[in-house]
Amino acid sequence: MPELPEVETVMRALARRLEGRRFEGVVQRRPNLRFPLPLNLPLRLEGRRVEGFARRAKYIQARLDDGQALLLHLGMSGRLVFDGGPMGPHEHLTFAFDDGTVLRFVDPRRFGMLDLCPSDGLATHPWFRRLGLEPLDPGFDGKALRSALEGTRTALKVALMDQRRVVGVGNIYASESLHRARLAPHRPAGGLGAGEAEALARAVRAVLAEAILAGGSSLRDYVQTNGELGGFQRNFRVYDRAGLPCVDCGSMIERRVQGGRATFFCPSCQS
Repeated sequence: MPELPEVETVMRALARRLEGRRFEGVVQRRPNLRFPLPLNLPLRLEGRRVEGFARRAKYIQARLDDGQALLLHLGMSGRLVFDGGPMGPHEHLTFAFDDGTVLRFVDPRRFGMLDLCPSDGLATHPWFRRLGLEPLDPGFDGKALRSALEGTRTALKVALMDQRRVVGVGNIYASESLHRARLAPHRPAGGLGAGEAEALARAVRAVLAEAILAGGSSLRDYVQTNGELGGFQRNFRVYDRAGLPCVDCGSMIERRVQGGRATFFCPSCQS
């Protein structure tokens, strides 16, 4: 599933190409993805100008000139790709713009989500009501993170992936951030000291920033809007490296299942 760096990468690419452009045509090939698509979606988008883009958690927001916002979540396998060629498999939506640009939404597993809502009502939209801290916001620091984790006995890595506490940090970046902060993934999240919380907040911000700079991580379905793979997978220190030496201390990286997801960590650096 695309995590925050992948969604941020896509959002920035959309902004570069589409801000100020008008929808000239929309082709919708099915009535639903994970949920039903908005009624009369093509008619409601045609002629509308894109005023800007933003991201909240793993949701991309396109603000339109009629006061609406187009919301999109890539789900497990969704891709937004600029391409003027013939339609490919699993292409459920095609957006054409007034400068000739064509944007395709491809989603083999159909867990993606799309909605239209008033721009001034985003905070109360059902998808947004229970979202946690934004790790790229200036106010995301050790104090804020410690407050979000306070009182829970949940394992630290599982809690870090809880979108009600911190948004956008999925399996890859939770493992990488905890290794960088030298924190064991299985310890109780609510027991972090002030210094540990600050180290983790710094690690999360640094890992996410580096991943965005690399265009995200491509393991299965994710590609950038130009069809190219992300590059951060070449910089993994622990993720998907079980049985290989830690780049910092040489101990063997271990794998453990937490909350149904694979966790990778160094037993020496993260003891």
